[in-house]
Amino acid sequence: MVNEESVRTDPVEAAVSRWLTLPEVAEELGVDAARARQLYADRQFLARRRGERRVLSVPAEFLADGALLKGLPGTLTLLADVGYSDEEALAWLFTEDPTLPGRPVEALRANRGREVRRRAQASAF
Repeated sequence: MVNEESVRTDPVEAAVSRWLTLPEVAEELGVDAARARQLYADRQFLARRRGERRVLSVPAEFLADGALLKGLPGTLTLLADVGYSDEEALAWLFTEDPTLPGRPVEALRANRGREVRRRAQASAF
């Protein structure tokens, strides 16, 4: 279980509504656990270690209708290319952007990946 203090101080913990383990991701995608681990290794989605047991966890928002969110892998590649770490990319995806409006992950869910990638490219640091 994640403690209350980390939720208050970590914007990603506060913003993500539900986390899935890799076996749960595999089940949602209809693949075996090895394939889910390979998708993670190939940076098709991001995850973070959470809780006392440091379980690798994936934001449920990265999945829709039994598939990875359309545009997510390309967005993650772009964020990495412009210098974002995995943690910074997670924070960026779940932080409100008034120019979208909303959070980039919500825009991806609404099939507005081009807008999201434009903003990711513009946010290069």
